[in-house]
Amino acid sequence: MTHTLNFFCVGISYKNADLETRGKFSLDEISVHALQLAAKEKNYKEILLLNTCNRTEIYAWVQHAEELKNLICKYSNGTMAILEKKGYVLSGRAAFHQLFRVGTGLESQILGDFEVIGQLKQSFYRAKKMGLANSLTERLVNAVIQASKRIKTETKISSGATSVAFAAVQYIMQHVPSISEKNILLFGTGKIGRNTCENLVKHTHNDHIVLINRTEEKATAVAKKFPVQVKSYGQLTSQVRNADLLIVATSSQRPTLTADMIYIDKPLLILDLSMPRNVDPEIETLAYVKLIHLDELSQITNTSIKERKKYLPKAEEILNNIENEFLEWLEHRKFAPTLKAIKEKLLFSSQGDVDLIKNEDAAYMAQKITGQVAAYLKENPKKAATTVALLEDIFQLSSQEI
Repeated sequence: MTHTLNFFCVGISYKNADLETRGKFSLDEISVHALQLAAKEKNYKEILLLNTCNRTEIYAWVQHAEELKNLICKYSNGTMAILEKKGYVLSGRAAFHQLFRVGTGLESQILGDFEVIGQLKQSFYRAKKMGLANSLTERLVNAVIQASKRIKTETKISSGATSVAFAAVQYIMQHVPSISEKNILLFGTGKIGRNTCENLVKHTHNDHIVLINRTEEKATAVAKKFPVQVKSYGQLTSQVRNADLLIVATSSQRPTLTADMIYIDKPLLILDLSMPRNVDPEIETLAYVKLIHLDELSQITNTSIKERKKYLPKAEEILNNIENEFLEWLEHRKFAPTLKAIKEKLLFSSQGDVDLIKNEDAAYMAQKITGQVAAYLKENPKKAATTVALLEDIFQLSSQEI
């Protein structure tokens, strides 16, 4: 019974951990699947895994937070010592509040990042498919989605582009003169890669962007949507030599661009948008190369981001209202077994008086009485626990009946 467990959030994020440290806890597809299989074997029923460039977090109803710590460390390259030092454990209301803030973009490196809610949805669908997300988690995620939609609709906290992909293009526009004439190479066609490609085409007016991916079919699919040239993975080294700007948006656990792949005699700007880093740090020591990574891009502030902060109070008001509605629903959900047991007692008691009362009348009365009790609990939340305990005593309900 999930209501007898506690709700925890265990994670590590950009707030306390640098890019290299976060990279140790980043999970690839195989690791995510393995972690979920392990959770299933432990008979967890409600668990969400959020794995982004900014954070790795597990939300779940379990008995002890240590269970979630062990899962993260076992299936990532992170250690318990690092997690204890740089990570965090939140429980109960604080854990719920964290999920609401993360899902609405209020905890993002770039305030109002609209991509995180999509990542949360994907996490939920994946968990549900694995049998790790049931009605309780679905209600929670839907509440976060509702908060996200209202914040975007009723405030301007997500006005303009807020994603890492846009921050990358914004940096390029500010630091690379005559960008439309430069040779741009984009390596990687994951979500960030596709979004970056779209922003490059839209804002740089460059008609000779080259796209490379390990799986050429994926690059070709992107090229059908945007005017870019696709080259094979085997041409990566030669295309790097020809590039003025290289954007790496691959999703490997190891560097996909190493120093021995770079032979240049002219300036090359490299942006690494991967988590963990997919550009070998040694590359930064090479002549002519300037390397920019995720955290540097996320620190870029401009007038639009400063403008968004004005809407934080309104966004937090919306968030708190919807969060409180969910917590109220969750609180009343705890009493459902008792109300059900009372209803069954009422029905059972009436069975001996078939001459005095019809079965359907008994069902109606039982439903009406339990409905009135439920309404009273909702209207008097501070008295709910005491009232339920009294009812359990009056109806002589045993722990087996509840």
